Amino acid sequence: MVGKSIFLRMTMAAAFAGASFATGATAARADATEDFYKGKTLRVVIGYAVGGGYDIYGRVFAENFPKYLPGNPTIIAQNMPGGGSFVAAKYLYGAAPRDGTYFGSVSQTLALDAAMNEDPNTFDVTKLNYLGRLLDNVDVGAGLPNAKFKTFQDVREREIVVGATGGASPGFLVPAALQKFGGAKFKIVSGYGGSADVYLAGERNEVDLIGSVGLTFIMQRSPEWVREKKAPIIYQTAIKRHPLIPDVPTIGELGVTPEGTTVLRAIGASSEIGRSIITTPGVPPERLAALRAAFQKMVNDPVFIEAMKKREIPIFGATGEEMDEITREVMKTPPKVLEMTKALLKQ
Repeated sequence: MVGKSIFLRMTMAAAFAGASFATGATAARADATEDFYKGKTLRVVIGYAVGGGYDIYGRVFAENFPKYLPGNPTIIAQNMPGGGSFVAAKYLYGAAPRDGTYFGSVSQTLALDAAMNEDPNTFDVTKLNYLGRLLDNVDVGAGLPNAKFKTFQDVREREIVVGATGGASPGFLVPAALQKFGGAKFKIVSGYGGSADVYLAGERNEVDLIGSVGLTFIMQRSPEWVREKKAPIIYQTAIKRHPLIPDVPTIGELGVTPEGTTVLRAIGASSEIGRSIITTPGVPPERLAALRAAFQKMVNDPVFIEAMKKREIPIFGATGEEMDEITREVMKTPPKVLEMTKALLKQ
């Protein structure tokens, strides 16, 4: 009995020591994270102009994330438009410090864009780590309230001037794909800095259709377009129809050939990435884990969610690991589909 008692005491002591060591290690990591971020000024680089959906969510992140990150640093939002946010993504990949002090709000089609890149060895998108998602995003094609068309069939029958952003962003890629594979008679005017700029162009009667604008942006800016159907919304970039617009077809439903439908569905899959936040390659693993944990605290905090609801900014979070997995899957898109999609950008 004495031997067993001594063994039991030794086992309990070892277990207590192990638990104390684990607790101490966790505390040490938390302290290291706090020490690193305390007093620092961080940056979130937004790949589009001021006022659009990526800008809104990039600034929401900058405003709120520091409260959840040990050390409570300051985050400054910096707009870096160009190339459908590829300018910002390449900056994060190749020029920004790789220490967890720079973040990005960039195109949800970034992985597809990278997969189509002529020289993928210069830009490995899978090395850009996602912190997490703020919102799954459905982009839509929307006319103004006085538009002369009401459905997608209408734009198959008459020419429509479409306002689009540049590069391989959804703002250009979606209308170009529908022009090629959906039978739309679009005249695409590209080069706008973001969806907010295209929205203003529509109000100035420069364009008939906003080629790709976030449903969330419309709900914040002109909710009557959706709730009262005061403006025509003729397609949505998604795999399945959004509950707010159940009568609007997804782009995958509008393909006129099997090959075209495959391309349109590949583009629609980007809605799962939505409005996510990335960081640079090379962030130390423990620091990346701390950033991701803080991000999940934010998107799951009822106080944060309620505050955003009052501002009509919906939140539907997901983990960085999930976004990383989607990126890896997109990078496996069949070459034939990539070639067909790439051809759209050379029109």
